[in-house]
Amino acid sequence: MRKTVRGAARATAQLANAAALAFGSYLFIAMLLLTLVGALSLVGIGMVPVTVQLVRQFAGSKRRQVAAWTGRTVPEAYSPISGPLRQSLRAVVRDPTTLADLRWMLAYYCYGALAYLAIPLWLIGLPIDGVWCGVLGRKALVLPLIGRLADLDAHWSRSLLRPPPKAWLVARVDELTQTRASAIAAHGAELRRIERDLHDGTQARLVSLSMRIGLAKRAMDRDPANARKLLDDAQQLTEEALTELRHIVRVIHPPILTDRGLAGAILALAADSGLDVTVDVDEVSRGPRAPAAVEAAAYFVVAEALTNAAKHSGSERADVRIMRIPNRLRVVVRDEGKGGVEDMLRGNGSEGSGVLGMQRRVAALDGTFTVTSPVGGPTEIEVDLPCAW
Repeated sequence: MRKTVRGAARATAQLANAAALAFGSYLFIAMLLLTLVGALSLVGIGMVPVTVQLVRQFAGSKRRQVAAWTGRTVPEAYSPISGPLRQSLRAVVRDPTTLADLRWMLAYYCYGALAYLAIPLWLIGLPIDGVWCGVLGRKALVLPLIGRLADLDAHWSRSLLRPPPKAWLVARVDELTQTRASAIAAHGAELRRIERDLHDGTQARLVSLSMRIGLAKRAMDRDPANARKLLDDAQQLTEEALTELRHIVRVIHPPILTDRGLAGAILALAADSGLDVTVDVDEVSRGPRAPAAVEAAAYFVVAEALTNAAKHSGSERADVRIMRIPNRLRVVVRDEGKGGVEDMLRGNGSEGSGVLGMQRRVAALDGTFTVTSPVGGPTEIEVDLPCAW
């Protein structure tokens, strides 16, 4: 009986919150009507965005109530309402969640009164279940109905507050637009960096090489010793230019990925990192390989994560795991260092800029990027990249 009463009390608290929100929505009817009249007369058209924002707050409160009761969040997909009045009105009209929220609020005027049924259920249930359950030891009959009322309220609210498919599509288009812009910006920055490296490094060395070869040709007959020295310098410049070119090519697409695959490339990274790295790549060492772009993104994420760990974490150990999951390639890099990467991201620190670069590279492939790094550690970077196996 005690457990039944506790469950009914918890459900009653949930219904009490629902009743308070319903009461607030009843008071909000006046503003809805005033906004409707103002919009029809065009005099109070400016109230429409404000009213819709308030409706969103009511809906957000109900989503939090449902999440607290069921343990599952209710998603939302709102388009921002900002800017001049014309832009705000256009956002309100085009956002499919506006109609969905208003439909929920109108329905909530009716089923929001479910909460008040808990009062007679308590009055009836305490004596009946007290005898039926407490004395006779049978299963309670009336008080569990309060929990079912809370379940019904949550179920209806979840169904009505779930964003319509069009809203998901709009949100997805916005997300892909931002991802595409970030990818283009990152690609442009990478091209500028390659151009700068070629111009300031390799090109300068090749110009110097050409000059030394020309001087050596002129000095060949009259000063063979000086010509030999110039040719030796030219050979050294050639080797340096080739080294720089290999470095640039490696940054664009590491040749080791082509030669040894992702598993071999990660093992080579771990061996060269300067850390004691535990690598688990057994799943990707067998079976079909991921597309080249996915392998390159995974490689650069591991390379940057290990570099950051060696420079900033203070840890001597790191773990790298690469796993096949349905339609995904998952990369997890963990170190036991001092952490704090989340704060660096908010402060845009030097390590945070490297993590932002990883985020952009993953976002360009429509992947997900998660960093867990509280102050004091550990730091864990988890990346999921779309991949059809």
